[in-house]
Order: sequence, then C-alpha cells, then structure tokens
Amino acid sequence: MSAESLVTVKELVKNYGQTQAVKNLNFSINQGELFGLIGPDGAGKTTTFHILGGIMNATSGEVLALGRKPRDVRLEIGYLTQQFSLYQDLSIDENLRYVAGIREVPAGEFEARSVKYLRAMDLLRFRDRLAGKLSGGMKQKLALCCALMASPKILLLDEPTTGVDPVSRREFWDLLSTVVGDGVSVAVATPYLDEAERCNRLILMHEGEIQEMGSVPELKAGLHMKRLEVRGGRLQALQTRLWAAPGSTEKIQDIQAFGDRLDVLTAEPEAAKALINSVAAEMEPVDEKSESPAAGTVSIEVQEPTLENVFVNRLKGKVHVDTETRYPQVARPPRTGNEEAIAARSIFKIFGDFKAVNNVSLSVKYGEIYGLLGANGAGKTTTIKMLCGLIKPTKGDMVLCGAKSNLRSPILRQRLGYMSQKFTLYDDLTILENLEFYCGVYQVKDRLRDERINWVLANSGLKGQESMLTGRLPGGWKQRLAFGAAVMHQPEVLFLDEPTSGVDPLARREMWRMIREFACEGTAVLVTTHFLEEAEHCSQLGFMVAGELVAEGSPSGIKESQPGQLLEMRFSDVGAAYELLSNTLDSWRVSVFADSLHIVVDDPDTELSKIISVTKNAGIEVVEARPLPFSLEDSFISIVKRASNGDAKVSAA
Repeated sequence: MSAESLVTVKELVKNYGQTQAVKNLNFSINQGELFGLIGPDGAGKTTTFHILGGIMNATSGEVLALGRKPRDVRLEIGYLTQQFSLYQDLSIDENLRYVAGIREVPAGEFEARSVKYLRAMDLLRFRDRLAGKLSGGMKQKLALCCALMASPKILLLDEPTTGVDPVSRREFWDLLSTVVGDGVSVAVATPYLDEAERCNRLILMHEGEIQEMGSVPELKAGLHMKRLEVRGGRLQALQTRLWAAPGSTEKIQDIQAFGDRLDVLTAEPEAAKALINSVAAEMEPVDEKSESPAAGTVSIEVQEPTLENVFVNRLKGKVHVDTETRYPQVARPPRTGNEEAIAARSIFKIFGDFKAVNNVSLSVKYGEIYGLLGANGAGKTTTIKMLCGLIKPTKGDMVLCGAKSNLRSPILRQRLGYMSQKFTLYDDLTILENLEFYCGVYQVKDRLRDERINWVLANSGLKGQESMLTGRLPGGWKQRLAFGAAVMHQPEVLFLDEPTSGVDPLARREMWRMIREFACEGTAVLVTTHFLEEAEHCSQLGFMVAGELVAEGSPSGIKESQPGQLLEMRFSDVGAAYELLSNTLDSWRVSVFADSLHIVVDDPDTELSKIISVTKNAGIEVVEARPLPFSLEDSFISIVKRASNGDAKVSAA
C-alpha cells in the first residue's frame, strides 16, 4: 500500500432538500488500499459512492480523485452499484465487449483482460451464456469483471456480494486482493462484517457522519474489551439471569445469543467469568427427571472482540429498536422434547438425468433452528420446496407438522410460514395493506389482527409509516416487513430462505432476536443463508454440495471437526506471497485478510516449514505465523472443497 492518496475527501456535505444525507466527511484512500465503509441502512454510504464516482455533485466540500474532480476522470473509475448493471439479453462475452467499447478499451487488450478476469471468477466456460440466465452470484462476479475491464485506478463497490454464496464470495474477494496488489484503490461498502475484516482500513458511518475510522485491529483494540464465549445447558435462562444479577451492568457490556453459545462482551473478563459461573451454579435443573444438564456446567473461553461487537457497541443508543412490544402468542398444546416437526428420509428430486437432491435425510424438532447451507445450485431451495410441500420428491418419505401424507393440504399449509428469497410483498400496496392482506390469507382472528400488525410495525421500525407504499422501502426494512408477514399467524413450522440478505448488522441482529423468540415458543425453524457468521445462530447445521448433505452438526461441533489447522501468516510482501502460495497450494487453502494470509494446512508441523522455505526462496520473509480457530466460513469452504474432491462426509455433534 502506497502512502499516495488517490482519493481525498474534505468537509463533504450532501443535502437532499432539508435532509442532510452526508455531514462533513473527511478521509482519504491510498493507492493499493482496500478501504471499507460500514454502517446501518441510511448511513450515507451509497450517497458517498455516488459523489466519489462522479454521478452526483456534492452540496459543499472538496472531493478529488486522481487530483481532479471525479466527473473529469470517470474513465479511470470503476463502479459496481447495488443494482446489477448488466444487459440481461446479452451474453457474458457481449456484456464485456459492450463495456469495453464505452470505456475505450483497446481491442488488443480486451481478450487478455476478459480471459484473465473470467478465469479468476470461474466464468470462462460460461462466456456464451445470457446474463439473464446466470445466478445472482454469477451476475455479481460478471459485474465486477465489467467494472475491471478498463483497468481503473479507483474501484468503487457498493454492497457487491449481497446474495452471493460463500464459495463465490471467497473467489470475489481473492480477485479484489489481486486488483489491490496491482496498485488499484478499492472502496467497498458491505453489510457483512466478516468481509470488512479483509479491509486495510474502515470507516463506520451513521446518519451521514463518521463514527470510527482505522484498521480492524485498531478498531477492536479501541473497544478495550474481551469477548467471552459461554457454552453449556439452558443458555436462554442463563442470559436472562445474568442481566438480572446484582452488579451485571457494571461487569457486562453486552450479551448476544447464538445457536449453541452466548457471547458476553466485558471490560473485566475475570470479574465477568466469576459472575457467570456464580449465576450458572445457582441454576436448578428444569425438573428432577430432566436429563438436560444444569447451566452450572458452562465452559468459558476468552476471545478477542469481533468487528460486530465494535459496530453494535459504537451505535448502541443511537438506533432505537423496540424490544418491549411482545408478539401476542396463542397457547399451544405441550410437545415432547423429541417430537419431529420436519423430517426427510432419503429424499430425491430428479429432473430428467439430473439429481437436484440426492438421498438427503434430516430432522428438525419443534423449538429448533436448523440451518441449511450450500453454494448456489447445491439443492437448498429445491429441498425446502419439497419439505414444505410445494413440490413432490421423486422418491423418499417426509414428515411435516406430524403429517406423513397429503402435505399439500390447505389445512396443513395454514400451520406453516414461508419467506422466500424474493420478497413476498406487493410493492403497489401500502405497508398496512400488505399486513392486512396476509392476516386475511392466514385467517388470523379479528381479536389478534391489530395486536400482531402493531407488533410487526414496532419490531420493523415502521410505526408511523403504515401508509407508505411497500415498493419505496429500502431492502433492509422490506426484509423485516416480509418476515413479519410470514409469521402473522404464529406458524408451527417456519421456512426462511435467505431472510437477511442485504440487511445491515443491527437489523440482522434484531431479526434473529425475533427468530429465536419464535423458536423458544416451540416453532420449528428451517433457514438458509449465505452469511456464515449468521449461521452461528442455528442450533443445528447441514451443509449441501451438489444435491447431497455432506456435513451435519452444531456450529461449534462442525468447526471443531475440521481436519488440519488454520494459520494466520504475515509476510514482507503479502501480495507476492498470496500469488506464490495460491499457485503452490490448493487455491482454496489461501485467502487474503487485510495485511495477512489465512492458510489451511492438513499437517502444520511439516507444511508450515515448507511454506516458510518456499516463500524464503522467492525472497519473501515470514513476519509472523500463528494458529487461528476455524470460522464457519473457513469450515464451509473446507468441507465443500473436500467433498468436491470425493472426501468422506462429516458428522459433528
């Protein structure tokens, strides 16, 4: 990264009428730097990008790109917007040729660049396919290739990986690392904080202002806190009792519930550990016959805070979220602890000669959150459609709400909730009209309608906006409203297909709070997501590859079951080290995170020394090497790649 600034922003202000969208921004982006913008919906990130890209003028302040006004150097700036900027009826190759023409790319350079970027994105074999026939992830990768065709010196990416599966997302970011290594300045806005970890520097924005700026280590260190991972029995009860314990507000800053653990944020880790152990030890079993262990058996691990901890802690109190309005529940008959809500026994779905789903078996109990994960085309959506009775399996047996046959009956469907990948709302109806429509469809009783509509509005942050057309809502608010519509009738079983795609971290956290509340009341939840940090909220996970279920287990169990070791390594030249090692090792084993590489090795004792030897022979010095625990994304990539190579299935308790 060069000290030369290719982008300089001073006292930037942008007003829309009486609304000040951007307020006195000051920052610079250096040559060869990966610069991130994070913040909740409406923070001003897209407006800032429009000004940096020369699309709109600032109200006041100074913005320079390559020493000139952005409008005067637009041929030197690549810009990937939130909406796909592709022609759906043109092929991949035709889209690239069109962009190359309007960006004045010399004909002699077009072929070399197109092959280079398409090969890096695994799109070369599809270059004759129409853009309209591509998956969402493939479209985003093509859009990046188009943005790179003119070899821009500045690249602006506005939420580029929304809806992109983890494997494609890893390929996307690895290509960005190569681009940055070539000296391009890249600015990226993302709602995914695991992606933001890859940036050299970040700014956290809220309501048009910069709240924090610095590198990821600087932002985490500035929190002056530790994160305690707490595992054990009866975590929900433990969380409630911790907040009620004397002295908890002085020792504990935040508690976040995940599928099989609590994350406790604290400035006093030893005092917080003592408090947790004390509260856990006082908890009794549910009853004398209960086999569930008392929470007194908790384990506590001290970890560094995450970027999400920084994000939430910095904005706490600035974003109002209604957590007091409770969902008006109707009492249900008690269920036994092992009663299946959803089950599949060796189900197949075959289209001609193609096995979309191949011998999948799974089980989801009432009160459980099951995450079904996989790359695009893995068979997740087809599996969900079979499980909820929308399509029939070619063969195999299923259970839904206790029923084993007639799964398409209208009576059974009244007991299900379904939120699809596409918004299930009518854009030309108001917010209130959409909610009233779903109350009618689901036959919600009159005495409950107003209470449940009020709950959706309160928890979506849409009180007072009832008469707004739904089509005018930003994506994050629309997703929260769609979730509310899907649970209007208190379903016994809830199917959520990528429910938080494009939702900012604060809104995502609140949506998962609502999902957990339904699970705690006995609803069985089956969810798909491309965001692997989010999958930590599930109690059980299943990973699909090419129509098969190749791994199952709890989030912690899956991470602990990974073979080998994840290493974080720093080098004297990280770009050169990445290029060398990604060609020396399997490419999926090496990924760039800011100024370091994450490398997966099967035998660290022998492979680490080989890596040091290979890089030293190339004139690259190893500055630091340390082991890291596997994240779910690391685990997912490892499982998918190993399964693609024919390795055995993984099972984790």
